[in-house]
Amino acid sequence: MNLKKLILTENECYKVGQKIKPKGIMVHSTGANNPYLRRYIGPDDGLLGENQYNNHWNQLRPGGKQVCAHGFIGKLKNGTIATYQTLPWNHRGWHAGGAANDTHIGFEICEDGLTDASYFNAVYKEAVELCVYLCKQYGLTEKDIICHSEGHKLGVASNHGDVMHWFPKHGKSMDTFRADVKSGLTPVDQTTAQKYYRVQLGAFSVKANADAMLRKVKAAGFTDAFIKYGE
Repeated sequence: MNLKKLILTENECYKVGQKIKPKGIMVHSTGANNPYLRRYIGPDDGLLGENQYNNHWNQLRPGGKQVCAHGFIGKLKNGTIATYQTLPWNHRGWHAGGAANDTHIGFEICEDGLTDASYFNAVYKEAVELCVYLCKQYGLTEKDIICHSEGHKLGVASNHGDVMHWFPKHGKSMDTFRADVKSGLTPVDQTTAQKYYRVQLGAFSVKANADAMLRKVKAAGFTDAFIKYGE
C-alpha cells in the first residue's frame, strides 16, 4: 500500500471534530470519471498535482455539500496509485448519509470510465491492503466491511449504488473483496519444519586426509562444510 496523509483541515467535518470508535469500514467510489486524487484532495503536496479548478474537498463545504471521507484511493500526478488519509481514522466522517457515519471508517475509490482493467486491479488491490491495515489497527475482520450500496440495504446509508455498479464489470464483488481481505489478515504458517538433506563426502581414518578434503570443499565454495568426529 502506498499510504500518504493530507488531512482536510478546512472541511467543516474536520472542524466539527466529533470522534467515533470504528466498528466497521465502508467502501465507496466517487461516481465521476476522474481517477486523479487532486480532484478531491488539496492543496498540491508535490505528488498530487495542481487542481486548476480548486474544487477539492479541503474547503468548508465542497460544492455546497456537507461531505468528507476518511481517505481516497486513486492516481497521483505521475499516474501511480496511492492512498491518502484525509481524516483521522477515528473522526466521525460525512460519507454514508446515515447511521454508518457513527460507526464506520469510509474511503472513496476514484472512478475512471469503469472499463480499464489495469486501473481497476490496481485500486482494488490498494483498497484490500487499506482494509487489512485498518482491520489490524482497530481489531476488525473482513465481516465488518461493507460498501455503500450494502449500507443502504442495511438501513445505515443513503441510496447509492457504489461499488456494485463497478466491481462486477471486472469479475469482483464485495464477497470477493472480503475474501481477499481475509486472506490478507491470515497469518503465514511458520510452523512447518524446514527439511535439510545432508551430503557426506567421505570418512577418513587419518585426520590429515580429512583436513585436506575439508580445505578442498571450502575452497570450492562450500563454506558450511565441517568435520564430525565419530566415537
